[in-house]
Amino acid sequence: MTLSEAQRLVKSKQRVADHGEVFTPGWMVEDMLDLVKHESERIDSRVLEPACGSGNFLVPVLARKLVTVQLRHGKSEFERRHYALFALMCTYGIELLADNAEECRDNLAEVFNTFLGISSDDQWAQAARAVLAVNIVQGDALTMTLVSGQPITFPEWGYLGKGKFQRRDFRYDDLTQRASYEGTLFGELDDDDLFVPAQTYPTMTVNQIAEAAA
Repeated sequence: MTLSEAQRLVKSKQRVADHGEVFTPGWMVEDMLDLVKHESERIDSRVLEPACGSGNFLVPVLARKLVTVQLRHGKSEFERRHYALFALMCTYGIELLADNAEECRDNLAEVFNTFLGISSDDQWAQAARAVLAVNIVQGDALTMTLVSGQPITFPEWGYLGKGKFQRRDFRYDDLTQRASYEGTLFGELDDDDLFVPAQTYPTMTVNQIAEAAA
């Protein structure tokens, strides 16, 4: 590894000392994702990186998902756009440091915007920003809390077809308890006493999601 490559893996020696912040090199990320190749390329697989940094894992995950979107829905611009947003909706991250969390959102937004060929003020870009605001959270994955001390809550997004999305919010600590015996982040959630949503929203269009970022 050259000096310049090593420098790209850390922002500063102080941050390494204070937070243990060291970024995973791109080649290693790709090798790790290849170990779960099918899941990393599936549009609706929900991927959570509990120490997401600036998106070293999440950016290539989203890129892989968007390749699948293009292969399956590239002939319909309507479906291509909606499934691209759904791929983003299935990408989650927790990051302790505020600047990293914002950089992760920026990097994911750039991948999404580039894929659709849109500018940052486009309605679809604004919808993506609204999604990233709730999918990429600043908090502590070990205590499962936000910097405010409140429990981390993640949205479970669903694409219903015909341009309609649904959203249900769940507490992260509840989800990890269920995942411990079901194996996935959200699994097949049932409306029982323990796993009821913290909040349920009416179905939404892209325009309505974008309005949340305005």
